[in-house]
Amino acid sequence: MLDELEHFLRIVEHGTFTAAARDAHLSQPALSASVRRLEEWAGARRFDRGRRGARRTAAGNALLPHARGAL
Repeated sequence: MLDELEHFLRIVEHGTFTAAARDAHLSQPALSASVRRLEEWAGARRFDRGRRGARRTAAGNALLPHARGAL
């Protein structure tokens, strides 16, 4: 689950899945699959995805300090 948390934080930092995937040296579908695993594990969406990037949901905001603390 640490990889998924790291990917979550990269998206937060970069604002888009594409930029976060590039920074993590992953394909965008691989990064999306990682976030999907995190969301399924926790039972909540962490991002609203749109044309302007990824915005954290309330659940994403709640996860942020815990993800930072874990890593």
